[in-house]
Amino acid sequence: MSVPFTRRTLLRAAGITAATALAGTSCATGRAATPDRAGGLTFLIDSLGDTWIPNNSAISSFQGHVWGHVTDKLVHVDDTGAVSPWIARSWEQDERATEFVLHLRRGVTFSDGTPLDAAAVVANLDIWARGDSDRGIKPIGLFPKSYRSAQALDPTTVRVRFDTPTLGFVPTLGYHGSILISPRSLDLPAEQQADLYNDIGSGPYVVESWRDDDHVVLRRRADYAWGPDALGHTGPARIETITYEVVAEQRLRSASVQAGQADVAYNPSPKELESVTALGFVAAAPRYLGFVAGMAINTDVAPFDDVRVRRALQHGIDRDEILATIYTPDWLPAESMFQSNTPGATDHRSSFRFDPALAAQLLDEAGFVPGPDGVRTRGTDRLALTLHPNPYLATSEAVDELVSQQLRRLGFEVTVRTYDVVTYTQRVDFGEDTVPAYELTRSIIDAGTVASVLTDQDKGEDWFNLGTSDARMVSLASGIAGASDPAARERLLDELQRHVLDQGYFVPLNQQVQRIYLQSPRVRGVTYNGVAYANYATAWLEDDPR
Repeated sequence: MSVPFTRRTLLRAAGITAATALAGTSCATGRAATPDRAGGLTFLIDSLGDTWIPNNSAISSFQGHVWGHVTDKLVHVDDTGAVSPWIARSWEQDERATEFVLHLRRGVTFSDGTPLDAAAVVANLDIWARGDSDRGIKPIGLFPKSYRSAQALDPTTVRVRFDTPTLGFVPTLGYHGSILISPRSLDLPAEQQADLYNDIGSGPYVVESWRDDDHVVLRRRADYAWGPDALGHTGPARIETITYEVVAEQRLRSASVQAGQADVAYNPSPKELESVTALGFVAAAPRYLGFVAGMAINTDVAPFDDVRVRRALQHGIDRDEILATIYTPDWLPAESMFQSNTPGATDHRSSFRFDPALAAQLLDEAGFVPGPDGVRTRGTDRLALTLHPNPYLATSEAVDELVSQQLRRLGFEVTVRTYDVVTYTQRVDFGEDTVPAYELTRSIIDAGTVASVLTDQDKGEDWFNLGTSDARMVSLASGIAGASDPAARERLLDELQRHVLDQGYFVPLNQQVQRIYLQSPRVRGVTYNGVAYANYATAWLEDDPR
């Protein structure tokens, strides 16, 4: 059984690192790895989130690593948005994209021995779409709201119906929230589902042990034989165990990998990647499909209810300086509100180019004039903005400090308020008066889901606190969600991006590498999906004789 590392051993590792780096010896080849870890991989992570209920609206960036190894999905989606078979071997749809038929792989079982058949898929689709409010279980946030029903036609065939055209249905089956869980687990009360031991999947690993926000140990499943063909390895995982160990200190995670005490450090500082890769370690910065890193502006909070102030914010941020100061060449400039590899993303950089003269002009037009202390005022109102760094992003605080310097030069009074993950989730939320700019990234598999994010239609997230007051945006978002013609949907998507950015609702910062991995060179064969999660079911350890 793998034993989670203690903080003491990792601190010892940090001390070792300095000496090995100076000597430039064994760590450079990764041979310093301890022999007793030969069959297991140790992954150091910032946090493990706050609940293990598998279908609870959203899965955190941390928990998705564990779910990706314990569960399977119906389809696989790569980093270009290409969809390929997984548990669903094939599918068909009608001309209007309102009815789909999924044909399932035979012989798949959950780790409790129950079959992953059509009835199990129907149970999962129902909970993804509707949740269960009586048990406090929410639907998946980005699952199509037009879902009507699913029916098992035979043990390997499922028919799914929607009230309106839903082109994004099949891609969404590859979203990291669309994980297949045993119906026995889904039937449990929420408090029992929150115990990870009770969450049974069909994936290449099973849960061996876990402790809340401390560690999770996974052990490979010997009879697994249904991985995605697209990854080139469909059989049992080659690595015997994966241990996810919470180590909050960023530097300590990286130092432990360099000292051979761990194999992967999640979310290292981008600026340290160049030096550690020069020593022979591997830095992986896979891109994901979805929104860029940016700010969703609360249009209900003054002065950001004024489009001139929002546009001043757009044009007052020097994104080139952010990239040059904080990131490596793996990070790209934002071209729109979507990552440029997301199907349907188009180039709208002119809407938010850095132009401090234009930003100052817009603030003048909005009535904000420079005061004696440099802060602009309108009457008795100061031009104030509070930023809350996103704790899920290793670089967010550094970015906010730089953005605050840039905006102060324009006359903004900027406060940067930093919280840990738990406090952040309690105090920072969309639409709160104290949160004028909500910092986010969001992975999405299909752009058709944007309607459920940007507005409050169908219980959407209403990122900009607009409700349905912007008729143009509502029309565009609804048109995208209900399109049955892919070409027509692409045109609407282009118009929606232009409208959101011209109105200053969303302030792009940069294309985001949401998940950064610093790896020992002994870890080989890692693959990444469309939302940039590492998959170790395809990997092996170079010094493992297995």
